[in-house]
Amino acid sequence: QVLLVESGGGLVQPGGSLRLSCAYSGKLFSFYATFDVGWYRQAAGKQRELVARITGDGSTNYADSVKGRFTISRDNAENTVYLEMNSLKSEDTAVYYCKCTIGIPLKDYWGQGTQVTVSS
Repeated sequence: QVLLVESGGGLVQPGGSLRLSCAYSGKLFSFYATFDVGWYRQAAGKQRELVARITGDGSTNYADSVKGRFTISRDNAENTVYLEMNSLKSEDTAVYYCKCTIGIPLKDYWGQGTQVTVSS
């Protein structure tokens, strides 16, 4: 019903930038015009944490650790949500996942994740 595919991860030096993409598809999106999408990350040995979220009406919120450096956006025509990451730090190293919350009752769907490594 829902497929989320992340891309754009890789190895980048501290201070560098990356743009992650989350392409979503499936029948449910034909029925629901608005839904929330979030980017999460999980570093080795740590719990998964919310990085940024964008609601169906375009409202956004960010983790304190990424405010001013990361920007979440969505292109509904392309069925894609982006995470622009600037001024990357070693502590941003993690697997990044996108999550979509959609349907009645609401259900969470996850992508497979994309690795981001910040290292010199």
